[in-house]
Amino acid sequence: MRVLVIGAGGREHALAWKIAQSPLVKKVYCAPGNAGTANVAENVDIPAENINALRQFATMKGIGLTVVGPEQPLVKGIVDSFEESGLRVFGPSQRAAEIEGSKVFCKDLMKKYAIPTARYEVFDSPDKVKLFTREDEPVVVKASGLAAGKGVILCNNGAEARSAIESIMRDKAFGEAGDQVVGEEFLTGQEVSLLAFTDGKTVLPLDSAQDHKAAFDEDTGPNTGGMGAYSPAPVFTDDLKEQVINEIMNPTVRAMAKEGRQYRGILYAGLMLTESGPKVLEFNARFGDPETQPIMMRINSDIVPVFEACIDGTLAKCSLQWKPEPTVCVVMAAKGYPGAYEKGKEINGLDSADNQGNTVVFHAGTRMNGGKVVTNGGRVLGVTALGIDIGAAIKSAYSAVEKIEWDGIHYRKDIGNKAMP
Repeated sequence: MRVLVIGAGGREHALAWKIAQSPLVKKVYCAPGNAGTANVAENVDIPAENINALRQFATMKGIGLTVVGPEQPLVKGIVDSFEESGLRVFGPSQRAAEIEGSKVFCKDLMKKYAIPTARYEVFDSPDKVKLFTREDEPVVVKASGLAAGKGVILCNNGAEARSAIESIMRDKAFGEAGDQVVGEEFLTGQEVSLLAFTDGKTVLPLDSAQDHKAAFDEDTGPNTGGMGAYSPAPVFTDDLKEQVINEIMNPTVRAMAKEGRQYRGILYAGLMLTESGPKVLEFNARFGDPETQPIMMRINSDIVPVFEACIDGTLAKCSLQWKPEPTVCVVMAAKGYPGAYEKGKEINGLDSADNQGNTVVFHAGTRMNGGKVVTNGGRVLGVTALGIDIGAAIKSAYSAVEKIEWDGIHYRKDIGNKAMP
């Protein structure tokens, strides 16, 4: 079978790396890919948003399975387009992907079906904001549309909330994504991510992971797409996992079916473990990044049959086997991220980092330039290591990180510390 992975980030490198290990797979393509995916797949110079060109390529090459990484093509309807051409594709339809594409839709769905989440209000105009919050209460302000994981602003008081909404709605900080804004109750607790395969009926959860959204150590600084992750998350016990499956994941899949938006693919729940139980911060319609990197390193099973079972509606027959050892992913970013940053910096030390054992350097924002690997994004690499315990995994990941050099590196030095006993 020939498989096409769509996307160019660390998530797609991890997916291509795992898919290439399947005995069912003869060839992996990655569109557009990066310098790292080129080691496990053939890169194809087609942007992830060019749905027509991707469909034509998949038809021409006889692609037996397409796996869509990023959210933008899902929200634009790539799955519908591929299916209309008779192509097998893993991911939710355009109407189902709205669970990520519109935070307003997502919040309204959870309210309608009593799925635990934060209290919220929706704003179509910045003029109504003064009615929203007390001056001394922290709140969360979110652009409703897609903002590359950065459209969430944590506000300490009413003045900050009004300023954030002005920035999003009047100044268009996130473009059209901010035409509507969600204002949410500020939840406290530990954040965890639970991803699950679903065929629209059955939910097959992956092991938990914990992401680190803030740019700097001790969870300070602006939100990013994610500065690191580890799996499993010890705080997310088996009892909590069962509760989330029963009270959040299964009801959400049923709710989407009732709304005429049957959901097939990966359903990603970003959760806050509050004193009153787990609550949904957001749903995503695809694999998380960087959570996918440590999760893929821990899966012992062939995942290609699971992708196919989601498409065929036979997921109830599937199971996943896991390595018991934990994994840690440290994201190495360009200096300035998530703000302005430079590209084109030559990266050194990749081979020695990759060769230290139990470690994989997944590429995110990289490209080849004259035979050398150079930076090409805000998040550049995801250095991912497996260890006998979380301390060993952390040590291995940072040992590899220290072998890698370029001009203007930024990374957090506390990834995984929350998991330490």
